[in-house]
Amino acid sequence: MRLTPEQAAEVWASADCLIPAPAMAKALDQMAAAISADLAKLNPLLLCVMTGGVVTLGQLLPRLAFPLQVDYLHATRYDGNTQGGDNLRWLVSPRTPLSGRHVLVVDDILDEGLTLAGILAHCQEAGAASVRSAVLVKKLHDRCVPGLRADYCGESVPDRYVFGYGMDYHEYLRNADGIYAVAGQ
Repeated sequence: MRLTPEQAAEVWASADCLIPAPAMAKALDQMAAAISADLAKLNPLLLCVMTGGVVTLGQLLPRLAFPLQVDYLHATRYDGNTQGGDNLRWLVSPRTPLSGRHVLVVDDILDEGLTLAGILAHCQEAGAASVRSAVLVKKLHDRCVPGLRADYCGESVPDRYVFGYGMDYHEYLRNADGIYAVAGQ
C-alpha cells in the first residue's frame, strides 16, 4: 500500500496517543541509566538497527556520558510493509568488527522478535564478547520468539499497530512526537 502524505496526516490525526513525548523522555532517561550502569566500563559498541532504531539511538546517545562507539546495520523483514516476511534480508552489515566487543543492539520495537533474534544471533556468531539489546517499546502479546527479551526496554504498548519515535506507518510518521496507535487497530 502506498500512502500519500495527506493520507499519512489523516492517520496521525485520528490515531490514539498511547505514550506522550514527556513520558517517552522519562523512559529514555531510565533506559540510559540502566545501560550506563551495565556498560560504562566496557567500551561498548552500539549498533543502530536502521531505520526504526535511529530515533531511539539518537535520543539515548546524549544521555550516555561515557566513551562508546556507534555503528549501524540494516536488516529487515518488512521492506515497507506492515507485516514482516519469513526471511531476514541484510541490506547493510556493521563495518566495525564485532569480535571481542560488548555489543548493544538498539532498535525501536520488540514485536514478534524474529528480526531482533536474527541480528543478535549474527552478533554472537561474529564473536562478540557480549550481546545485549535495547528497544524503545515492547508490544504486549504472546507471539514473541520463545525466550527472547530485551535487556533494556523503555515502555510497553498494547498489541496494536503503533508508530512514532522511529516506528513507521507505511514509511511515514516515524517523526511523531509520541507513541501512537492507528485508530481501529
